[in-house]
Amino acid sequence: MPQPAAQPDGAALLALERRVRHGGSGLNRDLLAGVWGLQQVWPRRGTRPASFAAALLRGLEATLEIHPAAAERLALVNRVRVGPLELRFEGEGELQGRRPLLSFGFARLQLRLGERVLIERSLPDPDPRRRPFFALIGTGSLPAGTRWLAARGRGGGLALWCRQATDR
Repeated sequence: MPQPAAQPDGAALLALERRVRHGGSGLNRDLLAGVWGLQQVWPRRGTRPASFAAALLRGLEATLEIHPAAAERLALVNRVRVGPLELRFEGEGELQGRRPLLSFGFARLQLRLGERVLIERSLPDPDPRRRPFFALIGTGSLPAGTRWLAARGRGGGLALWCRQATDR
């Protein structure tokens, strides 16, 4: 499936999402692996980005790390950072279905100052019916060779990440 050459806008992602609902995205563990920096978010409905929310999350260096783990599982780390202070959620996920859905749960929360762990807490398993997920929409390349990844979250919002330059 051809992908846009530039970072897609909301309208392009909605069109891609309609196609993916019927034919699947073809995304797999290998294509998802990496460190993804949040670039843009859109509310549940509409093609206009939530610019303030996206700018705030970019300022907090919001990232999503995805790495293959044992038995077809994926290791996930979701984090935000202000200088050396980092709030980090760690857990596992799995791909389900043709679209696919990246269903996940976080088992541990950490607050770090640099490499030093200030607070660490185990998190309860979410109710299987309320488990968070990302409905994966697609990925593509930007002219500079950076990859983008788009997904819709459980709450209906749409997110666009770009693979970080240190993780190509």
